[in-house]
Amino acid sequence: MKKLLIVSMSLLSTTVMAAMPVNQPTGSSFTLSSAPNQRALSTALGNPAAPFIMVNQQDDDNFRFGILGPLSVGVEMGDVSDLADQVEEIEGLIDNANAINAVSNKNRANDILDEIGNSAYVKTTLSMQVPFMPVIYKTKDNGAFMLDASISGVAKGNLLADKVAVNGTNDGLASDTSFYAQTATDFQIGLGYSQAMWENSHGMLVGGAKANIHQISMGRALVRLDDDSIDAGDAISDSISDDAVSSTGVGIDLGAVWVSNYYQVGLTLANINEPEFDGAPITTNAASDKYNISASDKYVMEMQSTVDFAVSTKGKQVTLGMSYDANEVKDAVGDEYQWAVASVSYYGDSHYIPGLRAGYRQNLAGTELSYATFGLTVLKRLNIDLGVALETVEDEDGDEMPRSAYFSLGYDTAF
Repeated sequence: MKKLLIVSMSLLSTTVMAAMPVNQPTGSSFTLSSAPNQRALSTALGNPAAPFIMVNQQDDDNFRFGILGPLSVGVEMGDVSDLADQVEEIEGLIDNANAINAVSNKNRANDILDEIGNSAYVKTTLSMQVPFMPVIYKTKDNGAFMLDASISGVAKGNLLADKVAVNGTNDGLASDTSFYAQTATDFQIGLGYSQAMWENSHGMLVGGAKANIHQISMGRALVRLDDDSIDAGDAISDSISDDAVSSTGVGIDLGAVWVSNYYQVGLTLANINEPEFDGAPITTNAASDKYNISASDKYVMEMQSTVDFAVSTKGKQVTLGMSYDANEVKDAVGDEYQWAVASVSYYGDSHYIPGLRAGYRQNLAGTELSYATFGLTVLKRLNIDLGVALETVEDEDGDEMPRSAYFSLGYDTAF
C-alpha cells in the first residue's frame, strides 16, 4: 500500500471533518488586500477598526452580518515533481533489498532522498465562519461592536529524508526516513469594539480592539518509512482522536485606520500578547532530530504588524488596495507567513452587475509562494474567490500543475 497516499488522504479527511489556525485571510480577503473594504464584509475580520466602517448608516442601518460562510479550502504541496512515484520507488528499494542488490539499492534510494530533501510535503487547510457571523452592531454615538466565531483546521504531512544504510546482516536496508504528520484545529470566538476617535474636514481616524478566544487542539505522528508494523493511516487518526492535546488562550488585536473620501491608511497589531498553546508529544528518531523536531512542542501565536493603504472612488465602487506584513510569523504546523498583497476591485450599486476583483499575493517568508487571485460577487451577496499559485510541479504524466490552490464561497449582507 502506498503510505504517501494513505497519509495524504488521512490528512485531507481529518481536515475536512474538523478544521485550523491558518496565517492567511479567508473569503474575499484572500483576493483583496488587508485594507478594510466596505463592500467586502470578510475584510472586517482583519483590522479591529474595520467594523466601524462596515455599516451603512446613511440608510439608517445599525446592523450588518454574515449569512453563510465563507467556507475556504486550500491545498499546497512541496517543490518535488512526481513525488508519489519517487516515494514508491524508495519503498520498493527498501522492501526488495537482498544480499545481492543491497548496496546498489541503498545508493539509488539515497540519490532520490538527497534530491527530495525536506521539500516533500502535502498541506490542506479549511476554515469556515459560524452561520450569521460576524455580527456588527453600530450604535448611534459612533461605536461599533462585532462578534464573530469560526472553526478552522490545518493538516500537513512531510517526508523527513534520512540516509539509507545496509543492515547488520548485509541482506537488507534500514532507514529512519519517516512520514511526519501534524494537525491543528481551532474554534475561535472574537469580540471587538471600534469607534471614531477624531474627525476633521479631510477624514476620520477610527481605532479598534478585539479579543479572540482560541481553543486549539494539536496532534502529531511520526511513522518510519520501513516500518511495516504501523499503519500510517491509523497513526495519523490516533494523533488527532486519541493523542491530540487541547488548550485555550486569548489573543489581543489592536488596529487603526484613517478614512478619507478617496483614500485610507491602516495599521494592525495582531496577537500583541502572543498567547501560547500546548503541543502534542511524539517519540522522535534520527530523521526528526535532523530536522530539529522536538519530542514536545508548543505553539505561540506571534505578534504580527500589518500596514495597508487603499485609494478608491468616493463611493468605494472601485478600489486599489495594498497591504504588507512587517514581520513573519509561524502557523500551528511551523510554516512561516509574511504576506505582501495588491488588488483591484469593482463593486457596483446594481444587484445585476457582478462585482469583480483580482489581485497578486506573495508570501515573503517560508515557501515564498505567489498567487494570482480572482473573485466574483453575484447579486451583491454571493462571493466566489479562487487563488492559484504561480509556481508549478510536474505530475506522474509530466504535466505541470500549480503547487497550491485556494477556493472560497460565502454569502453575506451587502453594504
